[in-house]
Amino acid sequence: MTESVPRILATYRIRADRGDVEAAARALALEQSVELPREAIFDRFVLEEVAGTVEFIVPRGEAEFDVVIGLAPETTGFDPAQTLNMLFGNSSLHEHVELLDVDLPPDFLRRFAGPRFGIDGLRRRVGAHGRPLTCAALKPQGLSSDALAGLCRTFAEGGIDVIKDDHGLADQRWAPFAQRVAACQRALEGVRRETGTMAVYAPSLVGSPAALAEQARIVRDEGVGMVLLAPALLGIPAFAELVAERIAVPVLAHPAYAGAARVAPPLLLGRLFRLLGADAVIYPNYGGRFSWSKERCAAIARACRTPWGEVRPAMPVPAGGMSVERVSELVELYGTDAMLLIGGSLLAAGDALLARTREFVARVSAARAPQRRDGAP
Repeated sequence: MTESVPRILATYRIRADRGDVEAAARALALEQSVELPREAIFDRFVLEEVAGTVEFIVPRGEAEFDVVIGLAPETTGFDPAQTLNMLFGNSSLHEHVELLDVDLPPDFLRRFAGPRFGIDGLRRRVGAHGRPLTCAALKPQGLSSDALAGLCRTFAEGGIDVIKDDHGLADQRWAPFAQRVAACQRALEGVRRETGTMAVYAPSLVGSPAALAEQARIVRDEGVGMVLLAPALLGIPAFAELVAERIAVPVLAHPAYAGAARVAPPLLLGRLFRLLGADAVIYPNYGGRFSWSKERCAAIARACRTPWGEVRPAMPVPAGGMSVERVSELVELYGTDAMLLIGGSLLAAGDALLARTREFVARVSAARAPQRRDGAP
């Protein structure tokens, strides 16, 4: 192997007996590189430069080991889809293997743009500094475009920074995409003229490549300030290309379908979504309607914000079953460089939605983050 070319170091969790783990690790290294047994490789260049290498094996529990595999960067073609293929292509079909993390060489990182706005850019866009950002969701699907626009107006009047579509909103007959986006953006602009708010609306883009291109055009023509995309639903390469070529505003990444593979959430949501252009990343918060632990949620926040070469930090966006009453607890964990997304807890207020929204915004503004916190980089 050429010493001057650092390898991608991918960390996997393997379930195997102690006596079998070295063979399992060697098999994994070959499966994720040349897809051949060692005895079938006769070319010296392939063997020394292309084949994966076992770098470390670390015991982690009863019949569990962390295995670090070295992969040649050029095997990825520096393409998003091929990179994922090299990291967890065939091996994603092995139930005893989970992809935990990846260390990418600096030259490799420079091939990917990462967030175009990042935390600082998001703060400038909504005019919010020194506190967490606030976010609310337009839901449920089934409401008309006018009804959703009314909710958008109320949230903006209440002081919310980012007002996003629920990810279930698409191009349905009760609120067609073009009609809904125009109505919600007009409602937001009306409040902006009245109050000076810098809040942004983030419609959900979803569909075929042709539909996404048309939706991106509508977003641009309507002057929308942010978009919501689900990378795992769209497909990683489609997401990366859409962000790079058709979207000129910040991107809020949604985790829908991201639980369908055995890839550790801090890596998939916090690092890979960030690497491919997400400026902010939604993920299920602990203690809500999802079963993720506080430790996992803190790890995702760290993965979003930890310095990583020249890649800008992304804003962590905990969500899912959160309540206004938990604001202080969440700010204590995540600190100020986070966006708190609350949907149902606000919408349940019914006719008191405006007052409840203002209470949420006031609690966020009043909350104080400690100097050190679990969710910090």
